[in-house]
Amino acid sequence: MAQQNIYDNDKFFESFKGLRENEINFNDLIETPILLKMMPELKGKRMLDVGCGMGQHAMQYIAKGASFVLGTDISEKMLCYARENNASSNIEYRRLPFEDLDKLEDSFDVVTSSLAFDYAEDLCDVLKKIYALLVPGGKLIFSTSHPVSTAYDGVYDRYTRTEDGIRLYANLHNYNIEGLRRFKWVVDDYEVYHRRFSTLINDIVSAGFIIEECQESHLPEEIISKYPDKFDGIYHQPDFIFFRCSKHI
Repeated sequence: MAQQNIYDNDKFFESFKGLRENEINFNDLIETPILLKMMPELKGKRMLDVGCGMGQHAMQYIAKGASFVLGTDISEKMLCYARENNASSNIEYRRLPFEDLDKLEDSFDVVTSSLAFDYAEDLCDVLKKIYALLVPGGKLIFSTSHPVSTAYDGVYDRYTRTEDGIRLYANLHNYNIEGLRRFKWVVDDYEVYHRRFSTLINDIVSAGFIIEECQESHLPEEIISKYPDKFDGIYHQPDFIFFRCSKHI
């Protein structure tokens, strides 16, 4: 199945850009701090950012001392934004889908990916391609939607609520049925792939990686208290899961 290129949809792209430009967003307040904290020392490292999107992370890696970052993405709109707003002499942006990562001839010390593997139909194959691109001892740090979060298909409400709309708990639906999930998010038929937690772990291990660290998304109490209407769902389910993996020396 061809990978969905939803970010080149005008309506979806403008909506997503608006979310990222809002200072109160899940990426900047939840996902990015955890991802950056799991990074190894980046000084002098050659990096690959898979699904680089708008290029914010690439700039952060350069600021932390990376010598070079190659950002790849399938969306030309995202890459255009990255080139215009997050450019540097030691950052290169290239249009490349997951399936073609094996066409890269470079090797990298660190590979990262931020919430992009949701769109990979065959994650194990993608991870094997990344493993081949890493130097011995190289690191892969990535985030993806948590299996609890992707166990949702839009048929039922994601949460059970009180009559006043307060979230009581998160709902699971067909957790053990893996594969493509379609639901409405800005556009109809938004697509992600749902995997059980065990499948996610086994894909990482089958690709050859050693898992060094795993984290689940969370927020400090002061952020939840500051924005109670925005992040109350964080009590009931983790939206994202994070892994730091290493290639055998």
